[in-house]
Amino acid sequence: MPNLKEVRNRIQSVTTTKQITSAMKLVSASKLRRAQDSILRFRPYASKLREIMLRVAAGVDDLPNDGVFAKRPVKRVLMVVFSANRGLCGVFNANISKQVMTLLQEKYAEAFAAGLVDFISFGKKVPDALKKRGVVFAREFNHLIEKPGFDEISEIGNTIINEFIEGKHDEIVLVYNQFKNAAVQAPVNEIFLPFNFASDAEETGDYILEPEREKMFEMLVPKTLRIQLYKALLDSIASEHGARMTSMHKATDNATEILKDLRLSYNKARQAAITNEIIEIVSGAEALNG
Repeated sequence: MPNLKEVRNRIQSVTTTKQITSAMKLVSASKLRRAQDSILRFRPYASKLREIMLRVAAGVDDLPNDGVFAKRPVKRVLMVVFSANRGLCGVFNANISKQVMTLLQEKYAEAFAAGLVDFISFGKKVPDALKKRGVVFAREFNHLIEKPGFDEISEIGNTIINEFIEGKHDEIVLVYNQFKNAAVQAPVNEIFLPFNFASDAEETGDYILEPEREKMFEMLVPKTLRIQLYKALLDSIASEHGARMTSMHKATDNATEILKDLRLSYNKARQAAITNEIIEIVSGAEALNG
């Protein structure tokens, strides 16, 4: 049985850890509230914008098959990866790393082997984790995880859209955690370009459009793409804070259980020490009387 000093030191260490995890849980809960409000307010706007675009496109006679709609043989790929700048958020970053490697080993194996897969990161944990596996991120925008801004995201979106149109990439894929709730984050990968257009959309109602339908369609498509990129960032940020809050909550609960066991061990060791002292005193007294 461990001595009293060892158990006391262990209790002090676990108590300190519990205080830290509890504080981190509260901080993450506060950040999650803001991030959750942002993504939940933004999703209806993104959904409605796409709905409007599909309605406008339903009346366009000849849908384009070039530009962002161009479907080419996939030889060169751009992968945009969203993760976190910090750890202590459970499997949040590990799931994204696994998702990236699955795509590289299965869907884009030939392109990756030929060095034709480029990477952009939002968050530094996944790039750090995949560096040993030959995945090099040429462009990083990790600061946007802390302070997401639509203007800067729009500039980044315009850049990668233009690169696709110029033929530098044949396919662009987004990899991120989709926010469900504080306890559930689903790792997903979705094709950003070429634009996946639902041509079976039906237009209902009589609309007066200004400017004309074709120009409005050309204007809505890049805006929809920029919105899609920004939504992925907001999803990832909300998922990170939810994962960290859940992880710290479990860590605090585990520390509480460990403290219960340690205090029980401490009481047992203390009782054993008192019993030994009593036995020594009684034995000494009997020896003197004898």
